[in-house]
Amino acid sequence: MLKEHSVHGVPVFYEELGSGSPLVLLHGSLCDYRYWRLQLKILSQNYRVIAPSLPGYWPALNLDRFSTHLQAETIQNLLADIAPSERYHLLGHSRGAQAALQIAINRPEQLRSLSLADPGFKLPDDENSSIFDKVLPLLERGQTDAALALFVDTVNGPATWQQMVSWFKIMVRDNAPTLFKQAQESGFLLSLDALKLDNCPVLLINGQHSPIRYKQRIAALKKQAPHAYEVTIAHAAHGMNLANPKAFNQSVLRFLTAVDNKTAKYAI
Repeated sequence: MLKEHSVHGVPVFYEELGSGSPLVLLHGSLCDYRYWRLQLKILSQNYRVIAPSLPGYWPALNLDRFSTHLQAETIQNLLADIAPSERYHLLGHSRGAQAALQIAINRPEQLRSLSLADPGFKLPDDENSSIFDKVLPLLERGQTDAALALFVDTVNGPATWQQMVSWFKIMVRDNAPTLFKQAQESGFLLSLDALKLDNCPVLLINGQHSPIRYKQRIAALKKQAPHAYEVTIAHAAHGMNLANPKAFNQSVLRFLTAVDNKTAKYAI
């Protein structure tokens, strides 16, 4: 069910389904709550699934609120309102994983677990060249689909845009304006040293065919959380939850069940 909640005057839209411990799903770039359509029904059989659009994304394209810090803070405040005093499972994909990591830095005591699928944060030694240098001029000239195809194919793999189903392309077109703001934040560095994950169960998820940059980020996170579980989703690249939803959903549920049964490392 789609809901709207005001967080300090900022409208936040989110899907909510199921009951039990809260499981929060944070989408990545060019997406919104609709990204999790193949997860909601399955995961909500065991959990109260909350899938918000990050602030700045459709259907409320408030680009004044577009930053990792503000998105993390707004989601924290949303959960404080709709799930007060409850610790939650947090799962983020790509840019959503960056926001999830910021929440883990800000409010580690609120997490029951942290799952990160192809986290998309910047590393200190990343090259300065940016995909936005090529994408934004196309957007400015009104060549929206060409710009989106270039961005999607870069983060997921060649010919991804061409193979995407119609609902995904509609969602991505709706969120195309966010790339201008995302480009302004492209130099943002997470403070990984501030992560305190010693007492938090962590799951790191990678697509079998995901670009190498995501494996590099997972390797960096393993240094912060050597106890983390890792899983690779077969026959999938960056959009693993859409390409192989059965394997993705089963992997997430196995991990969350272990956490709730206190058989996962550092389950509280």
